[in-house]
Amino acid sequence: MSSAGGLRVAVLGAAGVVGGEILRALDLRGFPCSEVLALATARSAGARLVFRGSELEVTEASPQDFSGVDLAFFAATVEASRALAPEAVARGAVVIDKSSAFRLDPGVPLVVPEVNPDAVREHRGVLASPNCTTIQLVVALEPLRQAAGLRRVVVSSYQSVSGSGREAVVELEEQVRWLARGEGPLRPGRVPPGMRRVYPRPIAFDVLPHIDSFDPSGYTGEEVKVREETRKIMGLPDLPICATCVRVPVFVGHALSVWVETEQPLGAAGALEALARAPGVALVDDPARAVYPTPGDAEGRDEVLVGRVRDDPSCPNGLLLWIAADNLRKGAATNAVQIAELLLGQGLPPGGCGGAGQPAAGGRAR
Repeated sequence: MSSAGGLRVAVLGAAGVVGGEILRALDLRGFPCSEVLALATARSAGARLVFRGSELEVTEASPQDFSGVDLAFFAATVEASRALAPEAVARGAVVIDKSSAFRLDPGVPLVVPEVNPDAVREHRGVLASPNCTTIQLVVALEPLRQAAGLRRVVVSSYQSVSGSGREAVVELEEQVRWLARGEGPLRPGRVPPGMRRVYPRPIAFDVLPHIDSFDPSGYTGEEVKVREETRKIMGLPDLPICATCVRVPVFVGHALSVWVETEQPLGAAGALEALARAPGVALVDDPARAVYPTPGDAEGRDEVLVGRVRDDPSCPNGLLLWIAADNLRKGAATNAVQIAELLLGQGLPPGGCGGAGQPAAGGRAR
């Protein structure tokens, strides 16, 4: 599995849901890898993965593993990113981090290639990929901003359980199977022991307006991320925006209901025209024929699906739209790989590309 001029690539969190999708995205997009190092925490060490027909053994990550690595994708915990990203950069790697560890750090670019590609030039070794909900939101908002400006945004999310990781997917499956056996309604207090490990309340056939912890103002961490990350990516630090983030019993794919007030008149027709030519957007908008985006439609796709675009008759410049995207693809892995592609397009800067030194041991495919 060699590639002329390819890069030594490390994936931290390779055994997780997002890490596995990063490996798939590298393969599907033909990213030039000469070596791939699969890393994880001790819990996942020893797992075996396949990349481009070669087997990878997942090894426990240590700072030394990043010696000679050109590019490191981090898809692990905030704690792992904070501990190991500086070590990777010190050894010459460029880190693209999917955790929230550095997203709001003013010295770290927060990048969605369809929205702020030039931000990659500002990196000092670490680049951040946004929250999955934020990514699909800003991809749809940017063409509207370019066409008519943004005055206010209100968003409600409907987020799948895969956004919480593999254990959450298993939790939903277990709860649904328990219900299907006819053992009674799934309610707090009636959930069998061990069947509620990820979420504070049952998720099967219910929706939970609770993603991350609540702050004193009543907003959750996820809602704050959507607000602050959107402002940073779009370069609109004072944009009025608020979110309500909800977990739904869907395995893959997030959906958003978005209300936008533009600064200039645009209307649904103008919005559709702007969205139709926007990079990364697929218009799915013929509601009379039941054609509109759903998480099921978005699964396995890299585009952000937008539909049900309509005017708000109560507000002169108000628009409503419905968005769906694969939270593991564009919401995570694909966006990270696109950031890497932007870096390649302008050349990895001196000091940000290892390429020298001894190759890391174990867990690689050639």
